[in-house]
Amino acid sequence: MKSAYIFSRGIKKIPHIAEFLAPDFALTHNLQQADVIIGWGNRPTTKKARQMAAQKGVPFIALEDGFLRSLGLGDEPPLSLCVDDLGIYYDIATPSRLEQYILSREKISQEDQQQARHAIDLIIQNKLSKYNLAPSFRLPETQFGVSQNHLSKVLVIDQTYGDMSIAGAKSDENTFKQMFQAACEENPNAQIIVKTHPDVFSGKRQGYLTEIAKKQGVMLLYDNANPIDLLQQVDKVYCVCSHMGFEALLCGKSVTVFGAAWYAGWGLTDDRHPEIQRLQHSDRRKMCTIEQLFYAAYFDYCRYVNTAGKRTNLFEIINYLIYIKNFHNLLRGEVYCVGFSLWKKAAAVPYFRLPECRVHFVSSIHKIKDLSKKPKIVVWGVKNKAAEQFAAANHLPLLRMEDGFLRSVGLGSNLVAPLSLVFDDAGIYFDPNRPSRLENILQNHQFNNKNQQDTQVLIELLQKNKISKYNIQGAEIAPNAAGKRVLLVPGQVEDDMSVQLGSPKIRTNLDLLKTVRAMNPNAYIIYKPHPDVLSGNRVGHIPPDECQKYADEIATNADIFSCIEVADEVHTMTSLTGFEALIRHKKVHCYGIPFYAGWGLTVDEVACERRTHRLELWQLVWATLIAYPAYIHPHTHRFITAETAALCLLAQKQNTGGGKIHRNFFSRNFGKIKQLIKVLLMK
Repeated sequence: MKSAYIFSRGIKKIPHIAEFLAPDFALTHNLQQADVIIGWGNRPTTKKARQMAAQKGVPFIALEDGFLRSLGLGDEPPLSLCVDDLGIYYDIATPSRLEQYILSREKISQEDQQQARHAIDLIIQNKLSKYNLAPSFRLPETQFGVSQNHLSKVLVIDQTYGDMSIAGAKSDENTFKQMFQAACEENPNAQIIVKTHPDVFSGKRQGYLTEIAKKQGVMLLYDNANPIDLLQQVDKVYCVCSHMGFEALLCGKSVTVFGAAWYAGWGLTDDRHPEIQRLQHSDRRKMCTIEQLFYAAYFDYCRYVNTAGKRTNLFEIINYLIYIKNFHNLLRGEVYCVGFSLWKKAAAVPYFRLPECRVHFVSSIHKIKDLSKKPKIVVWGVKNKAAEQFAAANHLPLLRMEDGFLRSVGLGSNLVAPLSLVFDDAGIYFDPNRPSRLENILQNHQFNNKNQQDTQVLIELLQKNKISKYNIQGAEIAPNAAGKRVLLVPGQVEDDMSVQLGSPKIRTNLDLLKTVRAMNPNAYIIYKPHPDVLSGNRVGHIPPDECQKYADEIATNADIFSCIEVADEVHTMTSLTGFEALIRHKKVHCYGIPFYAGWGLTVDEVACERRTHRLELWQLVWATLIAYPAYIHPHTHRFITAETAALCLLAQKQNTGGGKIHRNFFSRNFGKIKQLIKVLLMK
């Protein structure tokens, strides 16, 4: 492994930069020990670093943002970087490592081609790009009051003045003028659309085509439009070297390139730059498929690090961007959290740290004065009726928050901070009386093979390591059932809203036990009290002498997974234990309507007529654990995937031996204070 020295303080501040560089390079603070010098692309600021590399006779390594960088703009840490030991992809003057990867992919394997095509499809279907904050976009139907729907549409892509990629593509202001003129002359009957950067409209940056477009009377777009949305609405694209030109190829568009762009000259574009035409007669360009070009750029050239700081692959980054983009859209704009306790506020704050989410915590709805921006109202659970009525009366979006299903190592009632929360803009998962966002996903989502692959990895992780919502440590259980069917009856918190709303016939643990015994007189019944009830924090206790009339064994201190493993069936009102039992392939009887009932996977005593879709187990797990919740890393406070969250819980279990049911006053409040201080110190 070579020692790498970084001059730039900005590069040193990139989170997990060492992980991006490994295993090829290890950072050193001693310039004399450096085997390579690292800088950022071809910026003028790398002049000193390049000179030092030349003096020492060591290679200069150029870094650049990857092609799927992040949700937000440059102030957000990158998820991908390019590491180039030959040149840099946007500078045609010298070969780059990307160019070499493309040439080496001349004979791409069928498996790699399929991987590339699948990744392309995911990117286009989910409208992903380098940055992913831009909202959905529709082209105006009229221009100057005249309908344009009957015209073909030609997109001309402007760029910001002085961008390093323009000089690297051997282009300048004249190149943009030539491109614009050609687009107009070659498409006389089309609607010409010039897309410029939003910073040009705000005056922060200067473009090349703004004034020309105004004089010619063509449509000028400043909107912060999603690139894929825009590209899918046009017929033809003209560009100099913008990466949108390559994304246009991914969308199957005809692309005319006027600069010496990295994706030009491979037989996929109409190339107008003489340098590209020269390279086509050299060994630096060959005929390629879009899959070859994509695989070299996105699989070979870019390196990926997830928000937990671990090296990963393209598909995890795609999945993460899909998830965080959807979650950001859910919370975009002004958000008022109403009636949150100090503890709940501390737990919730990290989940609102999104680029375009402006959160306010208020004690009551009367603190919300300005409704002109159509703020979103957020409440915890379903108990804040005043806030719900206020949102409905003012036609404001309402979101309900609750703990997620992979929550913590320790109980929420013991003030252990949550690793996951759910945000629901339709209802809430435990209330079957109306649809929830989770139910809508389960009912309507078009599941794909990648969903199944990701879910199977997660299921195996949960099964192997016995990961659950609270991860409470417990003893093994070995029932003396003498050949009888073993039934597990998990107790619940009786005043919990999942019981009150989701179990219309049976609402107490004792009534559940009586019912199960009446229906199964010869079975061996294990009753497992709920941890929150055992801790003394919540309601639902059954006196032991009463419990023993209906249960053969009371598993007070037993591990929940040990109980599930020895059981043939699980009988529950709405307990999450039923879902965890399904994951472990146990038969589950539901006496209420939990979120996992009604999909053909459980024996249901109460029907939910809305749930008509028959699901496979992995589909239920994907929606419940991957698509629905939001997860936050306990240390970095950045958003993470469900798999990373499960690994975090596993690490916490291994370090602590598992969560405890009972937590003394000092420990409980010391943990609370630590969490509050941690949130206050977050930037």
